Amino acid sequence: MNNKVEKKSRLLSFGMINASATFLSRILGMVRDIAIASILGASLASDIFFFANRIPNFFRRLFAEGAFAQAFVPVMTEYKKHKSQSELKELLSKTLGTLSFVVLIVCIVGMLLAPVITAIFGYGWFKAYLDNAKDGFKFLEASDLLRITFPYLFFITVTALFSSLLNIYSKFAVSAMTPCLLNITLIIAAYYVSPYFEDKNKVLAYAMSIGGLVQLLFILPFVLKLKILTLPKISLKHEGVQRIYKLMLPGILSVSASQLNLLVNTVLASFLATGSISYLYYSDRLLEFPIGIFAVAISTVILPALSAIDFKTNKQHYQNTLDWGVRLVLLLGIPSMIGIICLAQPILRVLFMRGQFTQEHVLMSSASLLASVSGLCAIMLVRVLVQGFAAIQDTKTPVKCAISAIFANIIFNLILIYPLNYIGLALSTALAAFVNCFLLLYLLHKRQIYKFTKKSLLFILRVLIAALIMGVALTYFNFTLDIWTSFSTLTAIMYLTAFIIGGALCFSICLFVLGFRLNMITKTNL
Repeated sequence: MNNKVEKKSRLLSFGMINASATFLSRILGMVRDIAIASILGASLASDIFFFANRIPNFFRRLFAEGAFAQAFVPVMTEYKKHKSQSELKELLSKTLGTLSFVVLIVCIVGMLLAPVITAIFGYGWFKAYLDNAKDGFKFLEASDLLRITFPYLFFITVTALFSSLLNIYSKFAVSAMTPCLLNITLIIAAYYVSPYFEDKNKVLAYAMSIGGLVQLLFILPFVLKLKILTLPKISLKHEGVQRIYKLMLPGILSVSASQLNLLVNTVLASFLATGSISYLYYSDRLLEFPIGIFAVAISTVILPALSAIDFKTNKQHYQNTLDWGVRLVLLLGIPSMIGIICLAQPILRVLFMRGQFTQEHVLMSSASLLASVSGLCAIMLVRVLVQGFAAIQDTKTPVKCAISAIFANIIFNLILIYPLNYIGLALSTALAAFVNCFLLLYLLHKRQIYKFTKKSLLFILRVLIAALIMGVALTYFNFTLDIWTSFSTLTAIMYLTAFIIGGALCFSICLFVLGFRLNMITKTNL
């Protein structure tokens, strides 16, 4: 019993360390987006840059952080636990070599075929180019930027492999801190380099690839300290490598469902008015803030923890560990969602309204933010629930759920884009996340891997009631957008900080009154 409580406390400690490091990274990411917004605003230039940024990041999810991590961590954990040191080194060497080679080929092909990729994912711009319309040059500029940003994919993929390796050895802080370097590189490029160049988009595109290289160089010494890294070798015949890639292939769609949905949104947004892609980007970045701090941190910690449990002989321990992740992600996700809904315009005003980013951009971006944030809890839950399958090396089930979510997103897009424009695209992504979440929960329950207990449902109800009370209070005391924009930036920051702190205190007090105690999270019997 004490051993289980110690494990739970250790899990929570790792989660807090990872969340803290990720929080710093997200803060820097927000500063990066503020810098980009100030020099590009929500304009034609920003639409093109965000397009060139999104494509390599989509492939990053395919080859790196998501699908690969969910396949690599369980297999590598098993080798670490049951195999010799030489066998562990061999698996790492051949996995690194094979993955690096495949991604290098993808990067080269991507750079050579940049116009083709741009034509596919920015079809609206391509059509305008063929029709000699005034927006046709977007296609040419986006193709040029895409060639510059594609090398980022290679650097970030190798970095992601090393990050997963460090997580297996409980070095969560290092891997969580690594993204800070990309953000710092882009901040320096935006504020201190771009003013000397007319084409600011190209400066940011080069900075993106350079930032990927800086991340790799930073994390490499920490991996070398593990003393298990040898020269990379290409091999698809190694038993461990085959298992990783067999698990990875179906997991590609599972983990990347939301990214595929965003790409579908990008294709459709290329047909809409200038600024639509930027509005979706800024709202998505605010959505990624709680996802990155809470959901990613918790799912990163919980995967190796679940992988270390023998599900067949210790099913209850496995279920309780997964339940801990679900409770914690909703404890943080529900108030975050309601808080962002209530303070959407003030947040956008404080963060982005300067330079080229105007009050109109705040208003337009807040509309898509309200639509997309409605799916925040579902997106966060998916991050955790998928690990329940990944840890037992079942990647086929989540992919079926993901495919269903992708098709649902496309249907929602086609239904909502005409009456709601770009807002319909944001809402479609949120609705698709709920489809994915409910399917995962249903199949976890059906296969007796996990189910909500009455105790968990009561816990969630407490959180929801407390968050709703907080939302009513924030709405009652909030100002109109005209008042927010009349404030100086410093005054607006002070008021927004007061609202956030006041909301957090209101939520905490209400939660305590409703019977919540910290030991419900820290001392759950695992």
